[in-house]
Amino acid sequence: MAQPGACLPGSIACTIPAMKNLKSAVLRTILLAGMLWLPFAAYAAKNILVFGDSLSAGYGIAAEQSWPHLLQQELRATHPGYDIVNASISGETTAGGRQRISQALQQHRPVIVVVALGTNDGLRGYRIADIEANLEDIVTKARRAGARVLLAGIKLPPNYSRPYVMEFEDVFSRLAKKHRAALLPFLLDGLIPAQLLPDNLHPAAEAQPRIMRNVMEKLKPLLN
Repeated sequence: MAQPGACLPGSIACTIPAMKNLKSAVLRTILLAGMLWLPFAAYAAKNILVFGDSLSAGYGIAAEQSWPHLLQQELRATHPGYDIVNASISGETTAGGRQRISQALQQHRPVIVVVALGTNDGLRGYRIADIEANLEDIVTKARRAGARVLLAGIKLPPNYSRPYVMEFEDVFSRLAKKHRAALLPFLLDGLIPAQLLPDNLHPAAEAQPRIMRNVMEKLKPLLN
């Protein structure tokens, strides 16, 4: 004889609690799956990592005037779904970038990396071999992480020795060819002296739209 309160096989009294327990288990499973998915969903965004120095960090101007910010606005209008992550630091060198790139790639999971470093190295007369080795390490790590790379070159002022200037500028084209990266030969192409800050080195707010267009022109083929 069944004990008082016990469920008989096939009875409705047993089926209803069982269904409630099943629904509760399913709900917990769905919630757990959703929690586990959140970190991966965050990485699903198409991030474009801008990895540069003061020329990209918006030195001396408001952040919303900088070319990376303008690029974000342009992408929202023409290529929605891409987010700009500006990891540029004023005063950054290729050596500093080499130390930071792995963490930046892991944190932001970019689909494209715009490498815009080398200015401070060149201005300080660092060894060309060291500059090239650092940039190559950055490009290589970005490619291994599955990102496409746009390498933005820079030109040095004419008061530097011609041999050094030529060797410096050749680094960017050589690395782009070697690693099949997109190349913007000169980030500041088309700027005039009136568009520079009083230090005659950093682009003013009026120059930022032109820089953005320079980058966008070379970036377009990399966009899905």
